[in-house]
Amino acid sequence: MATSSTLSLLPHLFSLALLLCISLVQGLNPKCDTSDQGSTLQVFHVSSPCSPFRPSEPLSWEESVLQMQAKDQARLQYFSSLVGTGRKSFVPVASGRQIIQSPTYIVRAKVGTPAQTFLLAMDTSNDAAWIPCTGCLGCSSAFFAADKSTSFKTLGCQAPQCKQVPKPTCTANACSFNLTYGGSSIAANLSQDNITLADDSIPYYTFGCIQKTTGSSVPPQGLLGLGRGPLSLLSQTHNLYKSTFSYCLPSFKSPNFSGSLRLGTVGQPIRLKYTPLLKNPRRSSLYYVKLVAIKVGRKVVDIPPSALAFNPTTGAGTVIDSGTVFTRLVEPAYVAVRNEFRRRVKNVNVISLGGFDTCYSGNIVAPTVTFMFPGLNMSLGADNLLIHSTAGSISCLAMAAAPDNVNSVLNVIANMQQQNHRVLFDVPNSRLGVSRERCT
Repeated sequence: MATSSTLSLLPHLFSLALLLCISLVQGLNPKCDTSDQGSTLQVFHVSSPCSPFRPSEPLSWEESVLQMQAKDQARLQYFSSLVGTGRKSFVPVASGRQIIQSPTYIVRAKVGTPAQTFLLAMDTSNDAAWIPCTGCLGCSSAFFAADKSTSFKTLGCQAPQCKQVPKPTCTANACSFNLTYGGSSIAANLSQDNITLADDSIPYYTFGCIQKTTGSSVPPQGLLGLGRGPLSLLSQTHNLYKSTFSYCLPSFKSPNFSGSLRLGTVGQPIRLKYTPLLKNPRRSSLYYVKLVAIKVGRKVVDIPPSALAFNPTTGAGTVIDSGTVFTRLVEPAYVAVRNEFRRRVKNVNVISLGGFDTCYSGNIVAPTVTFMFPGLNMSLGADNLLIHSTAGSISCLAMAAAPDNVNSVLNVIANMQQQNHRVLFDVPNSRLGVSRERCT
């Protein structure tokens, strides 16, 4: 554990924000206006120079890390809320505090006729799209002017899509719904309009048009759901994209912060290794995979089989998620990985930072960590494993144990560990492909 003297020095050691210090590279002119092409969209980190949602005031590196950890915690609570008892649960439109507060990666979309451009959070663990609309009370970002779109319409209560949102109500024959989460709430109308992604025009796209938010968790932008539910992008564009997509997430360190989201089967990489996707009807949006073992260096660490087992009833297992920042492992799995990591680093000066319990003063040489799936090994080097302070004086293993106050049976392979990999979701063939790729 960190001593009080160590902690008192942290604000000085971490002099610049984790995200801003690596985004504001001197002399760099990011090509933020580069157009999306074909069925491929540029992917930006939410704190990149191209993002209007980056922090207005620089945080210390320590504050940035602790803030991201807190938002990860809220996201894990959202995952827990997806499991009901004795009945099938489904993902609401715009659910989960973390999803609304701070999505990590964003893409451009054009909505309406004539088109209005929005930056939507890319989220593999949510289904529907939603956008703050003009007149929204409590919204803090750009609004979609529905009255200026000639192709916009509000769906009525008899529309079949109305049965796919949680607790729909009928207001003046409009399908409306309300969501409550953590002291905040959203009221929205189920709507349709044309949406354009890169060069692809998608007519009659169904989304939530947000009318009102209360509380502190107001949505800063819209969201594009890449889950597997009936209102997701995959379901609404099945004929166009064949329920297939891939992404390559740029590293926090990459100077132009631009990865890619490739929709459909065309142009996908050929040389991928695959592992089966698992289905959990009680968490139908989430992309489960079978994690069979974890290797640190050349050693397969000793993890109880129950810590990695897939159980649809409890929600246990392993998911690939684009919105969680740092990988969380159930406690027995994390402890086994952490202890072997520490043993191989051979640095006795271990300190803590927030939820990270394996941090070191000075630079270290990290062993490779490999997630082992049937048919696929995903090897992680230092860029996927370590976060560093601005001056390089502190290095932390960027993983943690699943917190006790949420469903702690779920392993989440998060976006930092996915960076600079091409991750392909092939839903018709129920498989996930991974290969190394420099995403910038």
